[in-house]
Amino acid sequence: MREILIKYIFTWQKGRQAFEIEIDAQTLTLKEKTLLGLPDWTRLDFYQCPNCPLHADKVPHCPAAVSLIPVVKKFTDVDSGDEMEVEVSLYGRRIIQKASARRAIRSIMGVLFAVSGCPRTRFFKPMVRHHLPLATEDETVLRAVSMYMLAQYFKYQNDSEVDLTLDGLKELYREIQVVNMTMAERLQAMGGTASSVNAMILLDMYAQAIPSAIEYSLFDLKYLFDSYID
Repeated sequence: MREILIKYIFTWQKGRQAFEIEIDAQTLTLKEKTLLGLPDWTRLDFYQCPNCPLHADKVPHCPAAVSLIPVVKKFTDVDSGDEMEVEVSLYGRRIIQKASARRAIRSIMGVLFAVSGCPRTRFFKPMVRHHLPLATEDETVLRAVSMYMLAQYFKYQNDSEVDLTLDGLKELYREIQVVNMTMAERLQAMGGTASSVNAMILLDMYAQAIPSAIEYSLFDLKYLFDSYID
């Protein structure tokens, strides 16, 4: 398999929009497309994330912002509270669900962020490879922790230091909170639609939930693994 294709179709009272996300199956990054005349709001130094390791003289445009251009362009007439029907096709499966615009748009933004080439979001590539559209908070927590622990197994196989305390995962999500909120500020500053800004805020709420869940509620999932523990 050379590429992964994820199709999103959004239908709401005022319109319909479709997106095809083409991802390189090996690098798990967006297929490169020639983009001319990128808008100023995608410049790296325009509301650049405080924790961004990139430099504008080498990378003039923010990879995450560039990945969001189609979403920002196509949802200009959408209100955050609009109800949408979202149809997602991937790996021969089709998932259809109704959701608010902010939640629906958050789902596609999460995919684009992970595969955009942003060095802060690259850790979420495995979750995109096995994408679960419109995942609940509990599903996101379970998937994120499982992904991280599998990564620790591969580190162990590579004779690298492993983290069984999940402290590293908490730190990853703290960094993502900075990225999400700065992107929301970027979109707001360029006059982005309320639905796009609110979707970013909702994405950040999920990012905030992970460290909290590790601290306080991960134990609630322990019963699911009793057969492994007993």
